[in-house]
Amino acid sequence: MARSLDGLVLSPVADQAPGQVGTWTRFTYHEENGRIWAEYAGGDVVRGHLVGTREGDLLDFRYVQLKEDGDTASGHCRSTVVDLADGRVRLEETWEWESRPGSGTSVVEQRVP
Repeated sequence: MARSLDGLVLSPVADQAPGQVGTWTRFTYHEENGRIWAEYAGGDVVRGHLVGTREGDLLDFRYVQLKEDGDTASGHCRSTVVDLADGRVRLEETWEWESRPGSGTSVVEQRVP
């Protein structure tokens, strides 16, 4: 199993669709007893939260966010935690909006301070 996500800051390696999370977005993760949660913000996203569970290297969570224009959105994501050769952590994600149409994949990686 990859190491704990607790206290790690991750960001996408590529921009998503306009107005969504992108390389400027920062996710601060927390983990305790198989539970995960994070706060995120950056770019058009004023505030976002995710909550879910971790079983081994698999994450299953729901997310909700507020954008600059006042729009809110929510969805579901499944991620695989991967330890990178340089010691950082990567999440390989498959997500889908639940509040509107759309789905996709993304990759977020641990930021080096």
